[in-house]
Amino acid sequence: MNIPSNLKYSNDHEWVRVEGNIAVIGITDFAQSQLGDIVFLDIPSEGETLNAGDEFGSIEAVKTVAPALMPVGGKVIEVNPALEAAPESVNSDPYGEGWLIKVEMSNSAEVEDLLDASAYEGICK
Repeated sequence: MNIPSNLKYSNDHEWVRVEGNIAVIGITDFAQSQLGDIVFLDIPSEGETLNAGDEFGSIEAVKTVAPALMPVGGKVIEVNPALEAAPESVNSDPYGEGWLIKVEMSNSAEVEDLLDASAYEGICK
């Protein structure tokens, strides 16, 4: 299981990479392995301002549908355009090409409430 140390993690298995006031968000390697083959992403929240914990979309795998939850609050400024044609990139490259959304954070201090890699690894066992 891949858990990069440069990212922050939510208890709901989303990861966050901070780029200034922008949070790039995706689901973790653990999450994609639990879901199985991802076939569709429904992320209708571009342009919306959401709070941490709010659902910003859903992830559809062959056998289940799971909610995608905001690890930090803010305005969804971009949905990964490549995922419409290639949702499987969330499985093959969850921390790279498989990112889900970019959020302009409303309170960057919320990142400090997230887990570091070693704490996240502890909840994946």
